[in-house]
Amino acid sequence: MAPEPNRTGAGASTSGTKDEAAAKKKIESEDLSDEDLALKQQLELYVERVQDSDPGLQKIALESMRQEIRTSTSSMTSVPKPLKFLRPHYGTLKAYYETMAESELKKYLADILSVLALTMSAEGERESLKYRLLGSEGDIGSWGHEYVRNLAGEIAQEYAKRQSEEAPIDDLMELVQQIVAFHMKHNAEPEAVDLLMEVEDLDMLIEHVDKTNFKRTCLYLTSSARYLPGPDDMLVLDIAYSIYLKFEEYPNALQIALFLDNLQHVRQVFTSCDDVLRKKQFCYILARHGITFELDEEMVNDDEDREVLQDIVNNSKLSEGYLTLARDIEVMEPKSPEDIYKAHLLDGRASAGASVDSARQNLAATFVNAFVNAGFGQDKLMTVASDSSSSGSSGNWLFKNKEHGKTSAAASLGMILQWDVDSGLAQLDKYFHSNDNHVIAGALLGVGIVNCSIKNDCDPAMALLGDYIDKEDSSARIGAIMGLGIAYVGSQNEQLRYKLAPILSDPKASLDVIAFTAIALGLIYVGSCNEEVAQAIIFTLMDRSESELGEPLTRLLPLGLGLLYLGKQESVEATAEVSKTFNEKIRKYCDMTLLSCAYAGTGNVLKVQNLLGHCSQHLDKGEMHQGPAVLGIAMVAMAEELGLEMAIRSLEHLLQYGEQNIRRAVPLALGLLCISNPKVNVMDTLSRLSHDTDSEVAMAAVISLGLIGAGTNNARIAGMLRNLSSYYYKDTSLLFCVRIAQGLVHLGKGLLTLNPYHSDRFLLSPTALAGLITMLHACLDMKAIVLGKYHYVLYFLVLAMQPRMLLTVGENLKPLSVPVRVGQAVDVVGQAGRPKTITGFQTHSTPVLLAAGDRAELATEKYIPLSPILEGFVILKENPDYREE
Repeated sequence: MAPEPNRTGAGASTSGTKDEAAAKKKIESEDLSDEDLALKQQLELYVERVQDSDPGLQKIALESMRQEIRTSTSSMTSVPKPLKFLRPHYGTLKAYYETMAESELKKYLADILSVLALTMSAEGERESLKYRLLGSEGDIGSWGHEYVRNLAGEIAQEYAKRQSEEAPIDDLMELVQQIVAFHMKHNAEPEAVDLLMEVEDLDMLIEHVDKTNFKRTCLYLTSSARYLPGPDDMLVLDIAYSIYLKFEEYPNALQIALFLDNLQHVRQVFTSCDDVLRKKQFCYILARHGITFELDEEMVNDDEDREVLQDIVNNSKLSEGYLTLARDIEVMEPKSPEDIYKAHLLDGRASAGASVDSARQNLAATFVNAFVNAGFGQDKLMTVASDSSSSGSSGNWLFKNKEHGKTSAAASLGMILQWDVDSGLAQLDKYFHSNDNHVIAGALLGVGIVNCSIKNDCDPAMALLGDYIDKEDSSARIGAIMGLGIAYVGSQNEQLRYKLAPILSDPKASLDVIAFTAIALGLIYVGSCNEEVAQAIIFTLMDRSESELGEPLTRLLPLGLGLLYLGKQESVEATAEVSKTFNEKIRKYCDMTLLSCAYAGTGNVLKVQNLLGHCSQHLDKGEMHQGPAVLGIAMVAMAEELGLEMAIRSLEHLLQYGEQNIRRAVPLALGLLCISNPKVNVMDTLSRLSHDTDSEVAMAAVISLGLIGAGTNNARIAGMLRNLSSYYYKDTSLLFCVRIAQGLVHLGKGLLTLNPYHSDRFLLSPTALAGLITMLHACLDMKAIVLGKYHYVLYFLVLAMQPRMLLTVGENLKPLSVPVRVGQAVDVVGQAGRPKTITGFQTHSTPVLLAAGDRAELATEKYIPLSPILEGFVILKENPDYREE
């Protein structure tokens, strides 16, 4: 209704409204209570008074109206009475507002109109905001919470519009400042953060957080970062990092620094904190994440302290802590493969067939034995006490294996002595004097495995393996190269690059040596985007002949290239362009591998769609690139729970519609998504696929059953695998896979996990993921690689093996037993109050095991943990305020 210039017109229009209102009043008055009726008449009187010519009367009417509205907007369960009764007069007041001269009163009316617009204005008009900006500069919070929320929504729309028109936004920003302050005071941190994200000014947050709300604010920031497109996610995490530093929550700041893979930030955390005990806790976090990190004087100025801290970063106490856990849970007794197979539980025919001593069965037993006794330092096959004679019994098992089987057998000793460098090297030493190249190769690989995730100042692995890199015999070379890759994963060691890179361009080197060199370089430089290594691998790929590109091991070359860009997103683009010039046999394969590695663990939805697109094409038999594309879906989507569930559903569809080469990769992708986390629906799918008519699909499914149950001792999977072992008792290849899976399920007698995620699923360890992907890529061609003579690729899993423990230590770093509650983690982001973070807990005393999705919290006030996330090694400090009851 356009405002008319003359006074009478406005009056006439109101009288029209009055008649309607009168008619309405008759109908409504029947169901209104007396006080409501009184209120309604009161308000209508105010509306008339507001339009009075006497400014004094106007002021009183506006004041009273304001009072009525204010006192009622406090609760927002239903539309407040005054707003309801004023609805018919909204148009009237709007029209009158237009005719008023500029004055304090006009601003007063604008405020009231702004609140009325909350329920009245049409969609997309943004009237509430319009009148707010015209009104008085008063405190907006007094109009109630709902009003502020509505304003925030309108600001976001208005901001987007002004940005596109490049209009000034200063007045909006002032309002934003008020709203954010209001939200932060009233425990609505997520809403404040959302508004600031909309207006792209998160820096404002830092001024408004205080001691009481910074934790909730940062929790919301870090969890929303997963769902934001780049580069916004990095910005959000940077803000969270700054807030944590500001309030001296160093462990959280350190975790964000690791998530951003920003070593400057990591240094900053060390230099900002001056408590040596807290620095020790940082070191435990770094060691668990598996990055190579050198402390310098700036970070820790005292030499003795620095040595102790560097020891922790180097993980030299891992073996000790793991064995403490094993003793506490009483599983030190070594187990033999027979204890795992439990053949006596099966009916006649299968157990009878198992007594035949075939090389394939012995090889399987070697792996099972290594996986089950990993890190315990004793077993019943390889480390048997040598009372008969020095070479007696332990030598015997070694020679129950055929040629390349001996490599895996000798290397298995490395896995049994994992993390215990001193005794590991001592026990492996005897194999170096063998005159069988396969045994030497195994010993070399074993040295690498013993040193995995343990850094040592005197670099024993480099000293022992360096000389064997250029030997004539290819098996010994592969052993040494793979050993170096495992021992120095992620160290970006220049010296090794000078040793290994020339092998790639060596015309005399066989293809398998070259393939393993590419993987080793990829592991040593994982996620570093190193140009020189990338160039070396690219030239190698270009030099391969047609026939060589068809070889199964060639698939490891693009993977070595991909590992350099693991999780580094856009940095891969230049290399991906180069890969488009490769021979068309491997071009697509390379493209998929690079893409999936670069976006691994980012949860990037667009990339998942892209990869799914490649999987939907029906191609002729020769194409190999769909395998890595399927694995890529899992690698990208494993970042967060929602994406993970969706990926599982998409993979189910691929099973129904996909070609054979896709179906072979799907079980492996499922295995990666639920690694060490046996979800029932995935378990059933894999169980169904393990009886598939295509033996490659069945093998992949069986191995994946082992992966999802890895280290969980899951009884249901163990039962499934036992039944499969009797079902496939005649098929040696499948039986081999069943045995490997049985070994994986009982990994480290149930004390280890393969999950690359740690710290409440927040951090992804690049080294662990690299080991898993390498193993899975090898499994894309089971028959040629794992069932051929390269079965030792299974040892790449050692990169992901970590104790799934919580070990609390005192200030002297000696184990300290305290009661903790362990239960299912609950997502409490953005919830009001102080909700419980775990549910269905049991109280144990440390050390304890944590399953996938478990979280622990201290059940005593006596100690204060120095890390907010109770996983791995946690230092406890005595609570000075604690009083014994």
